[in-house]
Amino acid sequence: MAPFPTPPAEPDDSPDTYVGLDADSAERLARERGWSTVRSLPPGAVITMEYRSGRLNFEVENGQVARAWKG
Repeated sequence: MAPFPTPPAEPDDSPDTYVGLDADSAERLARERGWSTVRSLPPGAVITMEYRSGRLNFEVENGQVARAWKG
């Protein structure tokens, strides 16, 4: 039997620190802090609800991060 995969460790970083930043700067900062995947979404975007360790999501409105969350 194959071993269970080990998910990547998430950075010790609060998503709230990205709210209010411009989207490009927030994405660059998130990658520098170790997030393996950074996803920018428009307000109200339809997305799946699966949790992916190492992913940071941004809701971007008028070029600024309005909301940020893990997974």
